[in-house]
Amino acid sequence: MDRLEHLDKHLADELAQVARETIRDELRRQTRKQRRTAMLYAASGTVALYAGAALSLAVGLALALAMPDWAAALITAALLAVVAYALRGAARPKHPSTHHADGGHGTGATPPGGPGTGIPPMPQVAPGVPGAAGAATGAPGTGVPGPGTVAPGRMSAPAPRADDVDPENPQYRA
Repeated sequence: MDRLEHLDKHLADELAQVARETIRDELRRQTRKQRRTAMLYAASGTVALYAGAALSLAVGLALALAMPDWAAALITAALLAVVAYALRGAARPKHPSTHHADGGHGTGATPPGGPGTGIPPMPQVAPGVPGAAGAATGAPGTGVPGPGTVAPGRMSAPAPRADDVDPENPQYRA
C-alpha cells in the first residue's frame, strides 16, 4: 500500500512537471508572436511618420510655387493641425451617459449628477410633495406600492425606477 502511495505521488509530480513545461512552451510561443507583432506595428508607425513628413513637405513645396514660402508653410501647418484635431476627435471615447444636454458642462437645464460624476443623482420626485404624502416612498395607506413590492393584481414586482437604482451596488457600476 505504501508503494502505491509513493507511485501516485511520483506520477502526480511528473504530470505536474509535464503540464508546467507544456504551459511554459506555449507562453514562450505566444510571447514570441506578440513581440514580433509589436515590432512590426512600431516599424509601420515609424515609416508612416516619415511618410507623413514627406507628404507635408511636398504639400508645402507645391504651395510655395504659387505663393511666398512663409504663407505655404503656414497653410501646411494649418492643414496638419486640422488633421490632428480630427484624429483626436475620432480617438475620443463617446460615453453619452457622461455628457449633458448642454454640451457636457453641467451648467444648463440638465442637473449634474449620476454615476461617475461624484454627485448623487437627483430624484425624479421630491419626497414629501404636498398633497401626496408618502407617494414617493410608498408609505402604507397611500395606495402607492413601495419599491420592490408587488401591487395588488400584479403577478410580479414592478421594474426598478431610475431613482431606485443604487450606483454603489456593483451590478450597476459601469
